Amino acid sequence: MFLTRLISGIALLIVVILTIYGGGLFLFIPLLVISLIGMKELYRALSMKGRQTRTMLLEGTGYLGAVLVYLSVWMGVDQYGMMAMAASLILLLFVYVFRYPQFTANQVMGVFFAIFYVAVMLSFLYSARCLPRGRELGALIFFCSWGCDTCAYAVGMLIGKHKMAPVLSPKKSVEGAVGGVTGAALLGGIFAAFTGAPVWAYALICSLGALVSMVGDLAASAIKRNCGIKDYGTLIPGHGGILDRFDSVIITAPIIYYLAKYLI
Repeated sequence: MFLTRLISGIALLIVVILTIYGGGLFLFIPLLVISLIGMKELYRALSMKGRQTRTMLLEGTGYLGAVLVYLSVWMGVDQYGMMAMAASLILLLFVYVFRYPQFTANQVMGVFFAIFYVAVMLSFLYSARCLPRGRELGALIFFCSWGCDTCAYAVGMLIGKHKMAPVLSPKKSVEGAVGGVTGAALLGGIFAAFTGAPVWAYALICSLGALVSMVGDLAASAIKRNCGIKDYGTLIPGHGGILDRFDSVIITAPIIYYLAKYLI
C-alpha cells in the first residue's frame, strides 16, 4: 500500500510540475478535466448519480457551468467570471423549474456548490500561473498545501497531544497544525531564496495559505462524514479520488493568488 501510494504520488507530482511549467493550454485543459472529475466525485458523494437518467440533465448543466467558468478564466476578464456563475445559476433554475418536480432544491444547490467549490476554486491555479512569476506561484500553491500536510503529519506523529478537531478528525493535533504552518513558511522562504523572490513575502503567503489549507482538508473530511463515505474515489491509487488529493489545493489556490497579486 505504501509503495503504491509513493509511486502514484511521484507520478502525480511529475504531472503537476510539467503542467505548471508549460502553462497555457498544457495547464488549462488538465485543470478543466480535473475539475470535471472532481465535480463528478462530489455528485457521487451527494448521491447525484449520473448513471440514473433522472439526474443526468442536472449534472450535465453543472458541467456546462464549469466550462463557462473556465472560458471566463481563459479570457482573463474578472467580470466574465461573475457572468459565468450567474449564467450557471440561471441555467440550473431553468432545469429546476421546467422539470419540476423531477429535481429537488437540495440537488440544485448541490450542483451549484460543486461548480463553485471545485471548478471556480481550482481555476485560481491557472489564474496564479498567469501572474508575473506565474511558474513560481503555481508551484507555491502545492508547496503550501501539500507541504503543510506533510509537515503537520510528521510533527503530529512525533509530539501531537492536543486534538484540533476531535470529533471530525481525531488524528489531527494542534501541535501538528503549528508544525504544518511553520513547515510551509520555511518551504516558501527556501523556495524564494532559490528563485530570487522576496523571502518574507513567500514565507508569509505560505503560512497564511497553510492555515487556510487545513480548513480545506477538514471541510472535505466533513463532507465525507456527512455523506458516509471513506474516499471520494479511486482514481489515484493509494490516495483516493481527485478531491481526496486536491482538497487543500482547492481552498489554497485563491488565497495564494490574491496574496501574491497584492504583495509581490
